[in-house]
Amino acid sequence: MIIEQQKVVALTYILKENDEEGKLIETVNSEKPIEFIFGTGNLLAAFENHINGLKSRDSFEFILPKEEAYGIYKEELNVALKKEMFAQNGVINEEMLTIGNQIPMQDSQGNRLNGRITEVSDDQVTMDFNHPLAGQNLYFSGQVVMIREATNEELNPPADQGCGCGSGDGSCSTDDDHEHQHKDDGCSC
Repeated sequence: MIIEQQKVVALTYILKENDEEGKLIETVNSEKPIEFIFGTGNLLAAFENHINGLKSRDSFEFILPKEEAYGIYKEELNVALKKEMFAQNGVINEEMLTIGNQIPMQDSQGNRLNGRITEVSDDQVTMDFNHPLAGQNLYFSGQVVMIREATNEELNPPADQGCGCGSGDGSCSTDDDHEHQHKDDGCSC
């Protein structure tokens, strides 16, 4: 069986900045491989293009240029917001406003965005809305662990069952071994 549309795929990989000598970003090992339905938009399109057609136990190694990964870093996505915007019931939780914290926000059209706090002053909070990996070329090396047919339930999950990324619990939450974020109506790794 090969990796193609609507197949369930499990992978292990090492992700580094730029090339195989770069700084380690993430390791997904065989104890907890990433599992996803290929071709459903849950992963970067360029990533899927590189693994399309591989078989179980095939190895892969490639670099995604920043333009094909999470884009270039955009300075204009660093935004200073009034601190009062973070008040809940008139009270600002100062512990939440810590440099490095990621906070879900909404833009004026109601789109959900994740922002990372980069600066806090008496009356402002500066947030960076770039993806944490924006501006970086990404080096992947790994192996295909398993490929199988997706079930009808996996291809058509009830609304409360998640986004098809393999989390299985409907929460799509980030854990220590696998990071992903929602992208439009799906999630992406």
